Amino acid sequence: MSVAHAVLAVVSALWVGFSGVSLARRAEFVTQPLVQYGVPRSWWGRLALAKLAGAVGLLAGLAVPAVGVAAAVGLILYFLGAVVTNVRARSYTTVPFPLLYLVPVAVTLGLGLAA
Repeated sequence: MSVAHAVLAVVSALWVGFSGVSLARRAEFVTQPLVQYGVPRSWWGRLALAKLAGAVGLLAGLAVPAVGVAAAVGLILYFLGAVVTNVRARSYTTVPFPLLYLVPVAVTLGLGLAA
């Protein structure tokens, strides 16, 4: 494992964890778009939990690489789903927001697999 991978894994986990906590706390800047996109409120808790589990998995991946790979793949799929949700809602100006989470996770995965 490289230093770059370890640093990026921690930063990505903190970044995704922030997003998960923001959703769990129902921060308006997170929930308002979900309402506009038509995401049912009943899903919000599970979506927050998925983000938080992914963040923990990225950190655990520093000790058990297979867990980090699984977490990164899961988060990439999660944020690709968020991109699709934005596009389906015709909210093209907000597509970059899930990409801000997806890209660091994808680079973390790439660095982890390259090591």
